[in-house]
Amino acid sequence: MSWITVLGIAFGLAMDAFAVSLASGLKLARITPRHVFRLAFHFGLFQSLMPVIGWCIGTRIAGLAARFDHWIAFGLLSLIGGKMLCEATGEEDAEIRADPTRGMTLVALSLATSIDALAVGVSLALVQQSIWIPSLTTGVVTAGLTAVGIRFGNRLGRRWGRWAEVSGGGVLVLIGVRILLADLAANAAPLARF
Repeated sequence: MSWITVLGIAFGLAMDAFAVSLASGLKLARITPRHVFRLAFHFGLFQSLMPVIGWCIGTRIAGLAARFDHWIAFGLLSLIGGKMLCEATGEEDAEIRADPTRGMTLVALSLATSIDALAVGVSLALVQQSIWIPSLTTGVVTAGLTAVGIRFGNRLGRRWGRWAEVSGGGVLVLIGVRILLADLAANAAPLARF
């Protein structure tokens, strides 16, 4: 596999994490190096581990994973995005809102943004490609884009306040819907031929 292909896979998989990191930056009143590290580390870790898990699963349960991965990503992103929308439109103080770089929210975001990496791992196993270089590259690219995204989102949030947070929650829901519709369309295409 060429380096251009590996980088294409890495940047493609990192785009959801970048969008979610923008939304996370919008949510936080002040970004610290700890916030940046936690989000970048976890997103990068999950994005590098999920292809390895998918590759190990290989063809054994590829059909099962393909049937449910889009629903899991849609559910997690919609839940978190909907929560952000409710918090942005509510009257609660921005300082007491949940930190998206901590606890179960961080785990759910990390998992939701890396579900498609699992499918990439399964695909690479099916075509008998090595997983180690693509996996490591994807993790590094994701961590870098996440660090940039959270900082940029926070700067944007300071200028635009609640409107930006509503947009961030909407983006998470739309990413979930896009994942769901893309997978449903891909599964419907083979049926249309019959």
